[in-house]
Amino acid sequence: MAGLDLTKYPATRPAASPKNTAGTSLRELLNRDISLGGHAFSDRKKEMFYLELNILLTAGIDLRTSLDMIEDEQTSDKDRGLIAGVKNSLVAGSSLSEAVRKTGKFTDYEYYSLQIGEESGKLPVILKELAGYFQKKIRQRRQIISAFTYPAIVLSTSLAAVFFMLHFIVPMFAEVFRRFGGDLPFITKAVLGASQVASRYGSLFCLLGAGGFLLLRSQRKQIWFRRLATGLLLRLPLIGEMMRKIYLARFCHAMTLLIGSKIPILRATALIRQMIGFYPIEASLDKVESDIMNGEPLHKALAGFPVYSKRMVSLVKVGEEVNQLDVFFDKIAQQYSEEVEHQTQLIGSMVEPFMIIFLGIIVGFILIAMYLPLFQMSTVF
Repeated sequence: MAGLDLTKYPATRPAASPKNTAGTSLRELLNRDISLGGHAFSDRKKEMFYLELNILLTAGIDLRTSLDMIEDEQTSDKDRGLIAGVKNSLVAGSSLSEAVRKTGKFTDYEYYSLQIGEESGKLPVILKELAGYFQKKIRQRRQIISAFTYPAIVLSTSLAAVFFMLHFIVPMFAEVFRRFGGDLPFITKAVLGASQVASRYGSLFCLLGAGGFLLLRSQRKQIWFRRLATGLLLRLPLIGEMMRKIYLARFCHAMTLLIGSKIPILRATALIRQMIGFYPIEASLDKVESDIMNGEPLHKALAGFPVYSKRMVSLVKVGEEVNQLDVFFDKIAQQYSEEVEHQTQLIGSMVEPFMIIFLGIIVGFILIAMYLPLFQMSTVF
């Protein structure tokens, strides 16, 4: 294949109706975690794939040669085979969008985006947008992980230390107290009671916890569970607001890409509704789509749901009035991303000392409860 003309690059499949062909796999775009192994084409690999392909096509290199170069760079046999499969499908006559879809490693959203790029002659632009999307998604995930990793470690250590003391250390003190007799302080009795409960029912609690986790995991895709889980999540201080902004940023970035590619608002809304994976936004878009079909402007349809802030609705209204919705959605996405970055740093700086204080208070309370009777005995004798 020599010298691919991007402005005439064919799309072998016409744009399909989102209600008929955009399946549930669209959710994977916003929900798939970064793979730590080589069994999946992770978000990081997709970012590099789209970025390199954009650079090569912009430099005037034809698509087949670009894929050859990307294939040679792969260190994993599976990744090399994946790129080779895309290239072979391309040689057989498929478009790039069809070729990546056949691999089963790319979402329908990526397929539609690439198809739009091929039909509009803006494939390099779409590739750059997809690379930017995955870059932002990875950065957000890393920020959240870095903010909560240390507190999670401290909390796990705290619980393990408390369980160890209640299960092993406190019973040793209890034996000493029984030998000396006498009335024990209230806090000592409370700690001894907690120790007995931990010793008798610790295994049962672990089994119940594991069973509850498996039960919730099996129900995580059910509507009732998603509604309940997201409702509780949004009510959490700081964390709930941060999660809302994360998904709003993803929603706005997806709207930027689709509207910037000249996709009608109705079709863009339908696609995002099937891929967002966040119940409050997903449920709202079903009604938003209906309102748009009845002639309502987008900002008025969004205003009926509390998940969208008044500031966002106002900016969308201005974007509609000046016919630059993609520009305003891009600005909103950038603002939310910056706010999320600030909030993750704030939560990290607040939670770390709180967890240390929490651990100190719990361990200190147990130690005081155990040594207080000994001090009383020493004053008696």
